[in-house]
Amino acid sequence: MIKVLVVEDMQVVRAGLVALLDGEFGVGVVAQAADAVDALNAIEHVAPDVALLDIDLPGMDGLALVCELAERAPACRTVMLTALDRPGHVRRALDAGAAGYLLKSISPKGLVEAVRTVAAGGRVIEPPELADLAESVTPLTPREAEVLRLAASGADTRAIASDLFLSVGTVRNRLSAAVGKLHARTLVDAIRIAERQGWI
Repeated sequence: MIKVLVVEDMQVVRAGLVALLDGEFGVGVVAQAADAVDALNAIEHVAPDVALLDIDLPGMDGLALVCELAERAPACRTVMLTALDRPGHVRRALDAGAAGYLLKSISPKGLVEAVRTVAAGGRVIEPPELADLAESVTPLTPREAEVLRLAASGADTRAIASDLFLSVGTVRNRLSAAVGKLHARTLVDAIRIAERQGWI
């Protein structure tokens, strides 16, 4: 049996996923969680083959959870199930170790087939054109993306410098480079562009 962990904060969606998967031959939901903390607690007691995760989770998001699951339960393969179709999110999920990326518009049959494929060691991106979009490379370096992500959270240059053990000048230079590469008028515009593309 393919053992599945379902992580979704919306109760009605989670219940629907559990009912769908439990109704399939050879597939069973062994745990469900509303957030990353519950999910990490669940894997202490069960050993799922596949974790089906939303990206938008309260607290730690699904992308960070993929990394945590890879450390704590390396045998568990992860599939993102989300409404977010931004190329940057797909790329970040795959880079984090996700074996699948599915939009919530997928059919029930498609979802079950994806879980089976991932459990068997395959990779699934649905719709397929998301795979092509994910190959579009961000113009930002990882360090520029990092300072932009912190700026987006409301941190000022001094706080960012302190967090990253950098000089204030270095942080300003990286933020300025990010604004230029994104052809933005201001830092706020750069943050909006990067968030819209899923690059931060």
